[in-house]
Amino acid sequence: MQTVLIVVHLLIVLSLIGVVLLQRSEGGLGLGGGGGGGVGGFMTGRGQANALTRATAILAALFFATSLTLAVMSHRSAAPKSILDTGAAAPGKPAGNAPAGADNLLDTLRKAQDRTPETAPAQPAPETGVPSAPQSR
Repeated sequence: MQTVLIVVHLLIVLSLIGVVLLQRSEGGLGLGGGGGGGVGGFMTGRGQANALTRATAILAALFFATSLTLAVMSHRSAAPKSILDTGAAAPGKPAGNAPAGADNLLDTLRKAQDRTPETAPAQPAPETGVPSAPQSR
């Protein structure tokens, strides 16, 4: 839907550029020329000005409407989601889009604490010729 609207928006933009360039210019830069007949005597000067002015107004309104619609559609698709909407994750599985092996910092610290017991028996230091520091219990 958004792609179709973007294509329509681009067609409106190109049409609007063409209509604006066809209008009679006072500075001499437009394609309409400064002479009375306009583009090849297609219409009278006044009739051509009215038609091009109406076409410009209609295309500008369509451009404005498609711009607003695209902005609203973009905002809705990029809206942040609530953590309450996602539901609770299972105890062993990470929530959201996190990979299976990724844990948060608190879980990592808890696992490290569970692996190392608080009261580990003192083990003798290997004899390397360097005196070891006394261990306190």
